[in-house]
Amino acid sequence: MNFRKFRKNAKALSPVIATIILIAVTVAVSVVVAAWMGALTIGFMGSAEQASITNVVLANIGGKQNAQVTVQNTGSATVTITSAYIDSNSASFTSGTSVSILKGNSATFNMTVSGVTFANTAQYTIKLMTAKGNTVTSTGTYTGLL
Repeated sequence: MNFRKFRKNAKALSPVIATIILIAVTVAVSVVVAAWMGALTIGFMGSAEQASITNVVLANIGGKQNAQVTVQNTGSATVTITSAYIDSNSASFTSGTSVSILKGNSATFNMTVSGVTFANTAQYTIKLMTAKGNTVTSTGTYTGLL
């Protein structure tokens, strides 16, 4: 008889304990998902290109329009500049077909452009394209001095 009385009053779980268990499981799953998403984000962002043009010098040397450009790589991956434009006109690198800049470094390189004649005190837009398809843009003013 005591056994029946005990069984009749026993409950599997109280609602309070069931709620605490559900909250604990939800928090644990959200921590796992957050860690997974964080790892994905770091994986994608870890090789991000971050470059900026820090200096532009425009000159007319020997009848050719030249630009000397300094680029700073502040990202966590090497930046490779594959093409360049000055006011939408294609520019060519004077040494090689591309310029690579290691992370944390800067590089200065020269370009020549045809189809543009620099005018004194005029501003020109320099646009550099990277191997990953990113664009770095700046402006330079031709002063006629050098």
